[in-house]
Amino acid sequence: MGGHGANPIPRTVRAICHCANDQKDKNVLIFVRVMMRVKKGSVGAELFVWTDVDSNYEADFNRWYDREHMEERIAIPGFIWGRRLRLTAGAGPRYLALYRTKDIDVFTSEVYRQAFQHQSDWSNRNFPRMRNPRRRVMGVPLEIGIGVGSAWGCVNLRLPKVDLERITPVLEEVCGIDGVFSSYGLEPDVALSTPLPMEDRENRSMDAYAMISAESQAALGRALCRFCSLAGIPEKEAACFELSWELRAENL
Repeated sequence: MGGHGANPIPRTVRAICHCANDQKDKNVLIFVRVMMRVKKGSVGAELFVWTDVDSNYEADFNRWYDREHMEERIAIPGFIWGRRLRLTAGAGPRYLALYRTKDIDVFTSEVYRQAFQHQSDWSNRNFPRMRNPRRRVMGVPLEIGIGVGSAWGCVNLRLPKVDLERITPVLEEVCGIDGVFSSYGLEPDVALSTPLPMEDRENRSMDAYAMISAESQAALGRALCRFCSLAGIPEKEAACFELSWELRAENL
């Protein structure tokens, strides 16, 4: 039940950083001091769904997400984009889905409520197949940089809110590393973070996250190691992902 599939996943974020570095660049961090676009306040909102799946149904689970579920969600008014990520290093479930909306009120709209309460047959078959799922509706209080790459990282801040005074300068420095494009913070809305059917309702942590996007797994590994060092967060709280695909509202 639920395994990560046939391909082994590197155990640590630091391993993915060191393995991908060229010998001449090993352990060298390059910081670029540039004017960084920084947005603070209510930048938007995001639905964050991180889960494993019963390996007996993994193919159907991915087909459902890619052929029905993403499009259904992005078609809801107020949704901007959706991204599917797959774990490459660190601890945590294999699949992470992110859905950006214009604001958190989208998740209280009648259209979203109807979609959430009236799932398709294909959805209802796949929800019980999830293992260790985490569904959170998040506010986005901070965004730094521009653009996104194929490599993504998340760090559990182990706090309910993003400490903007402490985290903003750290993410600004991280976004100055060669190959790192952007970063942002996520903090959960407890009332809107309704659990999925297979989610542990007794031990649901409501933690804030930092998200980082880079051009490669090597750049991402360097960024996450630097972030954890500067923020005083254990590296075990970080995970690396690769972008599977993105769907934007204007594509529909």
